[in-house]
Amino acid sequence: QVQLVESGGGLVQAGGSLRLSCAASGSIFRIYSMGWYRQAPGKQRELVATITSALFTKYADSVKGRFTISRDNALNTVYLQMNSLKPEDTAVYYCNADPGVLNWGKGTLVTVSS
Repeated sequence: QVQLVESGGGLVQAGGSLRLSCAASGSIFRIYSMGWYRQAPGKQRELVATITSALFTKYADSVKGRFTISRDNALNTVYLQMNSLKPEDTAVYYCNADPGVLNWGKGTLVTVSS
């Protein structure tokens, strides 16, 4: 089973940027469409960005134009570049396949201060 480890979160001021990384074990990673999800306090987990094995991307309206998802299959890693961050982006961010059929990692906390 693929294991996922997210990193790169932290505290940033509104308008700032962060780059999240998700390292996956196992070469089978490359066949999956991968997504970044987030869960804010008191809210359900939501999918914010997806990248297919053919590198097609899709974004939630709330992050479109600000976030960019990418992947490096040679490194078994998927990234999320987050720019122009807003306080409402504060959440724990997770990566998983789209849909989320893999074991969930621990996530990485992103806190955006106003």
